[in-house]
Amino acid sequence: MPLNIAVQMDPIERINIAGDSTFALLLEAQARGHRIFYYTPERLSLAGQKVVAEARPLQVRDEAGNHFALGERRRIDLGGEVDVVLLRQDPPFDLAYITTTHLLERIHPQTLVVNDPASVRNAPEKLFVLNYPQLMPDTLITRDKGEIEAFRKQHGDVVMKPLYGAGGAAVFKVAQKDPNFGSLFDLFSVTFREPWVVQRFLPRVTEGDKRIILVDGVAMGAVNRVPAENDIRSNMVRGGAARETDLTPREREICQTIGPELKKRGLIFVGIDVIDGNLTEINVTSPTGLRAIRKLGGPDLAAALWDAIESRRGA
Repeated sequence: MPLNIAVQMDPIERINIAGDSTFALLLEAQARGHRIFYYTPERLSLAGQKVVAEARPLQVRDEAGNHFALGERRRIDLGGEVDVVLLRQDPPFDLAYITTTHLLERIHPQTLVVNDPASVRNAPEKLFVLNYPQLMPDTLITRDKGEIEAFRKQHGDVVMKPLYGAGGAAVFKVAQKDPNFGSLFDLFSVTFREPWVVQRFLPRVTEGDKRIILVDGVAMGAVNRVPAENDIRSNMVRGGAARETDLTPREREICQTIGPELKKRGLIFVGIDVIDGNLTEINVTSPTGLRAIRKLGGPDLAAALWDAIESRRGA
């Protein structure tokens, strides 16, 4: 049975369809005959007791530069006219983002929101992962200089990154004895109000940072992202190269450990990052990787995700 789907995302005209996972989900939804409505976060409102959006009917095409067509904008009741909302805007995970989760929480699960908005709010990628210290490299959350210096003394080289950063932005390797540390600390202090993540450096990041996709708590596919030369960041938007990969026994152990909690929290689409057998992030806001996995000969995870969504909706 066709579903009415609303997608809350960034401006569709700006996306790179070659690697965009939201676009992969939209293509699959359209192929299944579902009706799609598109809106950006600023078009979301709470009007009395109704959560509404100024949305436009959307058609998509897998053609670069000609990938979408929009109908006339109209006000839709997300709690009454829509079966599924895809919460797919990219970070920053700031108060604007958090506010959208509060609004969408009012309609879920009567209208299925993917991922569950309360769980998205309560599971920031670099904090939720700390529930599994046995799977992680040694990690410190702080903005205290003395704590960072003690951590570096104990663990040697470290990586520093903003707690609510995304896409590899502002990720730095800091050596145990590094003359740039003082300046970097000052820069972080004036740039970020939140604490930062300080993590033991994993030298084998040069061999890749594996993105594993879990659908409703089950590992379904992966891509290995290899950093560019002279860079520790493997994000494909930062020049990382996608490589075909299989899961190791350790990576399967990680997925089996966290999977039940993801399912319990209604986190249907999750991407985790694993470096050298160490879990570093659990991405729940707007995970990527679907198109890269498919292009490398892996499974069609957009189809697997819609199977899971339709199962929950009884479609």
